[in-house]
Amino acid sequence: MTYSISEVAKKLNLTVYTLRYYDKEGLMPFVERTPNGTRLFKESDIDALNVIECLKSTGMPIKEIKKFIDWCSDGDSTLQKRYDMFLERKAVAEAQLEELKKTMELINHKCEYYKTAVDAGTEDIHKTNKIGNF
Repeated sequence: MTYSISEVAKKLNLTVYTLRYYDKEGLMPFVERTPNGTRLFKESDIDALNVIECLKSTGMPIKEIKKFIDWCSDGDSTLQKRYDMFLERKAVAEAQLEELKKTMELINHKCEYYKTAVDAGTEDIHKTNKIGNF
């Protein structure tokens, strides 16, 4: 089964423009085309795009993702490079997760703070300097 670019965009919650950009940047050499140039996506192409989106979500630049795609095309001789790259991405994602945990702690604290203040009808219940209560 194959999918059109618009079907893939919808499936991955991306825009058609984004997929065309990825193609232009060389991130989709695996996608087949019809004689008139229409892209035909297979399930394996969608899986590859999921990996691209995963790498992007860690902040990896498009040029580095392109390098990874090239390594995949190069075959087994680049297995160590790909493994090392994913170890690096794992460390980046773990650091992002820690930052998000800190963010959630602050947000949860502020939710509790404002819930108490709303229930009391005033911030005075916290008896702190109002300048720091925003």
